[in-house]
Amino acid sequence: MAPSVECDRPIGILFVCLGNICRSPIAEAVFVDLVAKRGLSARFHIDSAGTARYHVGEHPDGRTVATCGKHSVAIKHLGQQLVPRHFAEFDYILCMDRDNLSDCKRVKPKGQCRAKHELFGSYSEDKSDLIVTDPYYGGMEDFELMYERTVRCAEGLLKRLVPED
Repeated sequence: MAPSVECDRPIGILFVCLGNICRSPIAEAVFVDLVAKRGLSARFHIDSAGTARYHVGEHPDGRTVATCGKHSVAIKHLGQQLVPRHFAEFDYILCMDRDNLSDCKRVKPKGQCRAKHELFGSYSEDKSDLIVTDPYYGGMEDFELMYERTVRCAEGLLKRLVPED
């Protein structure tokens, strides 16, 4: 059963990509922005992580920051790696692509875990959003496309977790 916003504790959402400097920090920032605009910030615990250690302790890619700035979405994050404790801390671990999901399953501790882990893109009404592609080796237009896809996925996630009346 999916956690509801009526629970006493916040719903934990962890967004996951490879390095935690492009896709997952944007997803985190977009979702933080969406829940704040709905007055639901206290109902969520939102963070992001990478499956690899490449950028632990680093700020997001400059293009990530620029893309968020263009859309007036605040972004404040330092890279971290997905670790087993995240499966107890979060209700949802949302991966950007199938490789991230596969890596996530390898990190998952044995036995029962609190976190449901799946593709973030599965929450978009646009089925072409299933995979949030990595813009790292592309240009600003790739970051913009990734941002737009992330917004659709985040809106779908929030709609599923907190249906509007």
